[in-house]
Amino acid sequence: MDRLNTESFFERNLLSLSARDGALCSRLSVADTGLHRYRFLRARSGEIVPAITARDGNAYPLHSMVDPKREAARLLDSVKDAGCLVFMGLGGGFFPAAALECEGVCSVFVIDYDINGIAELLCSCEMSGIFKDPRFRLLIDVPPALIEKRILASYQPVLQEGIRVLPIRNRVAFDADKFTAAKAAIEGAVSCVSADYSVQAYFGTRWFSNIIRNLFNAGDTPPLPSIRRAAVSAAGPSLDIQLPRLRAEQRTAFIIAADTSLNSLVNAGITAHAVVSIDCQHYSCQHFMNGIPEGTPLFLDLASPPLLAAMTGNRYFFAGGHPLAAYVSRFWRSFPPVDTSGGNVTYAAVCLAESLGAQEIELYGADFSYPLGLTYTRGAYLFPSFAQRQKRLSPLETLHSDLLYRTPLTKRGGKDGGFYYETPAMRMYRERLEDKAALLGAELIPIPGMGAAVNVRIKQGQRRGNPAPVWGKPSVSTEDFLAGYHAKICALPLPGNSISAWLEKLKQDESLVLATLLPEAAAVKRRSPQLQTGPLIEAAAAYCRAEIEKVLNAVRVRV
Repeated sequence: MDRLNTESFFERNLLSLSARDGALCSRLSVADTGLHRYRFLRARSGEIVPAITARDGNAYPLHSMVDPKREAARLLDSVKDAGCLVFMGLGGGFFPAAALECEGVCSVFVIDYDINGIAELLCSCEMSGIFKDPRFRLLIDVPPALIEKRILASYQPVLQEGIRVLPIRNRVAFDADKFTAAKAAIEGAVSCVSADYSVQAYFGTRWFSNIIRNLFNAGDTPPLPSIRRAAVSAAGPSLDIQLPRLRAEQRTAFIIAADTSLNSLVNAGITAHAVVSIDCQHYSCQHFMNGIPEGTPLFLDLASPPLLAAMTGNRYFFAGGHPLAAYVSRFWRSFPPVDTSGGNVTYAAVCLAESLGAQEIELYGADFSYPLGLTYTRGAYLFPSFAQRQKRLSPLETLHSDLLYRTPLTKRGGKDGGFYYETPAMRMYRERLEDKAALLGAELIPIPGMGAAVNVRIKQGQRRGNPAPVWGKPSVSTEDFLAGYHAKICALPLPGNSISAWLEKLKQDESLVLATLLPEAAAVKRRSPQLQTGPLIEAAAAYCRAEIEKVLNAVRVRV
C-alpha cells in the first residue's frame, strides 16, 4: 500500500475519531506506526485483511482471507438476540461495521491493546464510518476497572436485550492474559447490571408509586448539625453481645440504627439519634410496630412506603438510587443523595453517617452471616412475629430453621472454633461494604462479634469529613411539579423500529424523563416478557401517567 493512501486513511480515521474521543485521538497521533505489528494482505473479495505478526515472523490473519465481510455478516446472524456487542480486537473493523448495520444493536464496544499496533491498523484500513457512529466505543489499553465502569454506564438491559462478547481469536491469542482480564471485568459488570435489573423488575412499580406519594410528605426539613463520631447498629446476632459497649457509647457517638435493629436498642434502654429505612415494601413497617421513640428522626429513602412516612413528623427524606429521585432533586427540590447500592440498610446507614460528616464510624451487629446458626438479634421483629405464628406442629425452632435454610448456605469456620453460615447475598453485601469502606471519607471500625465481618480486613478511607447535608426548598408546589412531569411523559417521543436511532434523537431532558421510567419498564417486562422494547416503553409510560393522575385526583378531592 503506497504512502499516500496510508496517510489518507490515517487522517480520515483520526478526524472521525476525534469528534467522540479526543484523548484517544491524541494518543494515536503520536504513536509509532513503524513497528510492523501487522502485515496487510488482500482477501479474494478484494478487502485488506490485517495479519498479526508473531515473534517468529509468521503472520496470522484476523479475518477470513476469502470474504471478511461475509464472515462478519454470518457472525452477526448468530447473535441477533443481543443489543450490546463487545468485540475483543479491532482487526480490520469488519465485525463492528457489520454490527452497526443491525437495527437492534444499541451499542458496540471494541477492546484492544497496543496503541502502536492500533495506529498501524488505522493507517491501512478505512474505519471512519464506524468511528462516526455514536453507538461505537473504542477502548485501547484500558484497565479492567475502567472497562467495567464503561459497561456499567452504557448497558441498559431493559432497552438492549442481551450483551455478547465476541473475540477475534487470532488477536486474543497474542495477548491472552489482558483479554482474559477484560472479559472478567465485563462479566463482573454484567453480573452487577443483571442483579440491579432483577431488583428493578420486582420493585420498579412500588418504587414509582411510593416516590410520587412521598413528595406530599416531604415538607420543610430542619437543618442537622454535623457529627464527628457515629455508631451504626445492624441487626446481626452479634448485636446482642455488643449492646453494653454501644450503651456506653451513646453519650459520645451519634447512634444511627438500621430499622431492623431499632427494637433491640429500645429494649436495651439505648436511645438512637436516628433510624434509617430504605425498603420499599410495606413489611418494613413491622420494624416500627412498637412506634418510633419520641425525638428520634426517621431517615427514609424517597421510595420508602408512604405509610411509614406517616408514622412521624420527624422525618428526613434522602435520594437513593432511583432515577426519579435524582430527577426530583434536580427539578423540584434537592434531597441529599445517600448511596443505597449496597442493597441493604446497614450499607445505607454507613453512607448516611458519612454524609452527616462523621470521620469515624463504629459498626455493630454487622455479621453478614448466620453465626452459630443464629439469624437475627433477639429484638428483631421476627421473634414476636414467629411467637404468634408458632403451633404444636410448627414450633418456634422450626420457623427459625425454615428461615435459616430457605436459601443455599455455605458453612465456614470462625474464630475461637466457632462457625457461621453464609449465603451468596450476604457475601455480596459484605464485599460491597468492604469496597465502599476504601472510598469513605471516614474510618469504618467493625466491632468484634461472632460473624463474617470480624474475619475480613476492611480497607480504611481517609478521614476528611463532610459538610452537613442540605435539603433545598421546592421550586413549585408538589401538584404543579407532578403535573409538569406528567406532561413531559406525555410528550416523550415513542420508539420506532430502531431503538438506537430513537435514543440518539432524544433531547437531554427527554432522556432524563425516559430514565425515570426504566425501572417500571423492567417491572412491566417481568409481567409481560413477550413485549418488545417499543411497546414496553409505551406500557411503562402509560402506567406512570395513570399513577400520577390517580394521585393528583385524590389531592383535588381532598381539597
